[in-house]
Amino acid sequence: MAPGLRASPPVVLLLLSLLGLAAAGKLLVVPVDGSHWLSMREVLDILRQRGHKVVVVAPEVSMHIKPSKNFVMKMFSVPYSKEDLEKDFKAFFHVSFEEGTFFERFFNVLEGIKRITNFGVSSCEQLLQNKELIRYLEESKFDAVLTDPFVPCGVILAEHLSLPSVYFLRGIPCGLDFEATQCPKPPSYVPRIFTDLTDRMTFLQRVKNLLFDIPSVFLCDFAFEPYSKLASEFLQREVTVQDLLRKGSVWLLRLDFVLDYPRPLMPNIIPIGGVNCAHKELPQVAVPFGFEMLLN
Repeated sequence: MAPGLRASPPVVLLLLSLLGLAAAGKLLVVPVDGSHWLSMREVLDILRQRGHKVVVVAPEVSMHIKPSKNFVMKMFSVPYSKEDLEKDFKAFFHVSFEEGTFFERFFNVLEGIKRITNFGVSSCEQLLQNKELIRYLEESKFDAVLTDPFVPCGVILAEHLSLPSVYFLRGIPCGLDFEATQCPKPPSYVPRIFTDLTDRMTFLQRVKNLLFDIPSVFLCDFAFEPYSKLASEFLQREVTVQDLLRKGSVWLLRLDFVLDYPRPLMPNIIPIGGVNCAHKELPQVAVPFGFEMLLN
């Protein structure tokens, strides 16, 4: 990665502040719950301080998305409870970190993604069928949509409202972000998830990396086909999630090359790994003897 391509949090805010062409803009935000929201919320708070109007559309049932004085919250009902949501999310994270073979871990994650996808699809369906809320969004004359395409409901809304979209994400399952942006991902250079490989591989390791990438094709269909069907019904034409993702104006990728392997990026993809860091001072406490080496 060439020097200067990694964007710091101030650069992220500067990019988003240009939405209204140096004037206060109006931003529609369709977030994803969980840690996805925790990173986005801080950016929204500062955008509001800089004079932009922020409208957040979110389900009534969520783990972390709460109303704030810094933005307008538009909520819609969903057919599940918070207890159901938290239960399946905890189960998903538990199986994601279990030990086992690649295929055991893959199928465990696949089952977890199926459960999480059901919540996302159900929530998105309720939003798109809420005629009163959709009418409000149509009449509000937003400048752009800020969304996390991990759950592509905001991507569908951006297409319906004919608005430029800014993606704020850590990644998309099965490498759909590579496909949508036409980023090359050669198996001899970019390690696949769960392989424990580095970006320096022998020939046999490259073969292994290629084989591990094959299940991603099935994972994509499994995870995003329900959204493609939902988008086609709502937009009244045949589309896929990949078709809609290709229309993203800016991809703000929440990764850092200190923690992630190098990968090719397109010009409209900007690494912003710093936004994941909490801006807090370390507590001034005495460290017991023998623990100093753990902190160095």
